[in-house]
Amino acid sequence: MRDVADHVGVSRQLVSLVLRDVPGPSPAARERILAAAAELGYRANASARLLRQKRTRLIGAVYTMRNPFESQLVEQLFTRAAGREFGIVLGPITEGRSIEQVVDELIEQRVEAVVGFVPTEWNAYVERIGGTVPTVWLGGPAPEPHDNVHIDDVEGMRLAVEHLAGLGHRTISHVGGKESAGLARADAYRLGMRRVGLGATIDVVGKGWGEEDGAAAAREFLARPTLPTAVICCGDQVAAGLKAVLVAEGVRIPQDLSVVGWDDSYIAALSYHQFTSVRQDLDATAEASLDAVLRRMADPNRPRELILTPARLIERTSTGPVRKAP
Repeated sequence: MRDVADHVGVSRQLVSLVLRDVPGPSPAARERILAAAAELGYRANASARLLRQKRTRLIGAVYTMRNPFESQLVEQLFTRAAGREFGIVLGPITEGRSIEQVVDELIEQRVEAVVGFVPTEWNAYVERIGGTVPTVWLGGPAPEPHDNVHIDDVEGMRLAVEHLAGLGHRTISHVGGKESAGLARADAYRLGMRRVGLGATIDVVGKGWGEEDGAAAAREFLARPTLPTAVICCGDQVAAGLKAVLVAEGVRIPQDLSVVGWDDSYIAALSYHQFTSVRQDLDATAEASLDAVLRRMADPNRPRELILTPARLIERTSTGPVRKAP
């Protein structure tokens, strides 16, 4: 600001008023100062500004970088938070960055709240976060009394199972069932199978969320005497790994085996996948998450909120009629 003031020949205080858009300076002075700032490439020091303010208007976002749906949702949060005059501070979890480290760093940056995906392991540290800073958990069931926003798993699984059953499938397996969100989704699969009279053929292959988990599940299926005719995966990444191994062994998708993904991330719509997938509504999830965290910030003692976002089945070419017996 001193460089701008010297360039224009005015006081630093006047420059500060103009750059902070405070009423008082004349239109002519404002125009000259803004032109000089642009010419000199002036950029405000956001860190210094935040140190002078009582509020930061920052929300931390805890997510897994390699998960396409989580990354897409964080993109939505950036846009929608800006419309509410909040900023988003990224807190990516990686193999070398635990949730404890990520949240500690966010709190050090004075975030006013945290929106985070339910971690793989719910531990004492995670339990304490809500008492430190207003928090809303996403992506899967969170225990009481934490606010929670996630897809309606029961409805999504109903749509997937009924779609496959309508195509004649009777041996429909599910790949998933590990950790919190996976366990809930596996329970929803069991309920969906019972509803269509297929309780006797329930088959859960317990795996995680990545491509290698899908690949490992495919190898388990190939080791069996017969393959199921359809598989519902807990995520699109799992579906991608499953398909890669099956196709390499000569299994045709969907002629021999139908595959359903989950999330309807960009992976599902790739031309070489075209997965039928249960869509999580990104817009609805982002809006509900911000609404919930702002309500929690305004009233830390309000009752716990559980918000289920709508599920839709997007049909593509990875599912088809059940294969005919030889």
